[in-house]
Amino acid sequence: MNIKSLLLGSAAALIAVSGARAADAVTVAEPEPAEYVKICDVYGSGYFYIPGTETCLRIGGYIRYDAAGGDLGSFDGARTSDVVTGKDQGTWLKNTRFTLKTWTGQETELGTLKTYTEMRMNFGNRNADLGGYDPVSGSYLHNDAGNKTFDLHFAWIQLGGLRVGLDESAFDTFVGYAGNVINDTLVPYGGFQTNEIQYYFDAGNGFSAVVSLEEGSGGSMTNYNGYGQGTIDSYVPHVVGGVKYTQGWGDIVGVVAYDSNYENVSGKVRLDVNVTNELSLFGMFGYGSDGKLGDVGLARSFYKPWGGHWAFWAGGTYKFSDKASFNLQVSGDQFKNYGIAANVAYTVVPGLTVTPEIDFLHDGRFGDLDNSNWTGATKKNSVGGIIRFQRDF
Repeated sequence: MNIKSLLLGSAAALIAVSGARAADAVTVAEPEPAEYVKICDVYGSGYFYIPGTETCLRIGGYIRYDAAGGDLGSFDGARTSDVVTGKDQGTWLKNTRFTLKTWTGQETELGTLKTYTEMRMNFGNRNADLGGYDPVSGSYLHNDAGNKTFDLHFAWIQLGGLRVGLDESAFDTFVGYAGNVINDTLVPYGGFQTNEIQYYFDAGNGFSAVVSLEEGSGGSMTNYNGYGQGTIDSYVPHVVGGVKYTQGWGDIVGVVAYDSNYENVSGKVRLDVNVTNELSLFGMFGYGSDGKLGDVGLARSFYKPWGGHWAFWAGGTYKFSDKASFNLQVSGDQFKNYGIAANVAYTVVPGLTVTPEIDFLHDGRFGDLDNSNWTGATKKNSVGGIIRFQRDF
């Protein structure tokens, strides 16, 4: 009886101790619910909601490697000077670029609020001047390779149809670039980068219009009096206006620009035609008045960078397959400058494209100061080639 009582008492004591220890056990807190990135498909693929906001963000860009050679006037050759002999020598022109892009979008009571940024960073060789001597640094140049530029190329805000910030001129973007070739400015057609206040209006039924107040940029092209001034030099902005009609067959568009520096007017008209699913063609014509630029259109400016009063650009794209396409552009101006650029763009795998291109430029007034040798050409006819590797993401 005593042994049985002892056993029962021991069991009760063990149960009591176990219960006390269980009561003293550490309780693990429940983890906070994770806030995963949510896909935003309102503005297209690649967007996601910034956590805790109604703003959609997309991040992208590309890495590009260019290797080119040939004559300077084709934009493909590079120049170097021997420090001892001063002899001008040719070499490869190479450049590696990293470009980072961001897009944002958000719906508001006043319309869609958007932003776009694009930053370009380049490493490559620089062309020495004709004599190989840089009067600014007081040293001889050897076509050194190194970090070249950091380019904030785009940074704008848009609410509805109103856009403000850094963009390329509506004189260029509203009409469109001159073909799908790498060197599309053998005969130049625009000044491109500018701060601006722009309004875009979509009237429906294929009609659209744009008005843009712009600052311009840089010193533009050299002319026979020295340098054309691209940036405004007063409180009066440059003004650009354009209209476009778009249908399934293609579109027709026209733009007019008033240069407040030189009080001249320039314009471009363009026709794009989708001939078949594989073939598309375009033609563009530009004309610029004299204003204060000088007689017979000799000078070049932000909105009239071509030689003389008029210029043209034409070409197209033929798609051999989903992977390969052939691109061609021909161009010319009143000063009998003529350019030809042709390439084949081949998509090796999705996101990676290789593009070899051949370029030719005839300088119609080689050696004439009035022509302002904008390419640095050392001969009347220049030929070169470039190959581009680009990974888009």
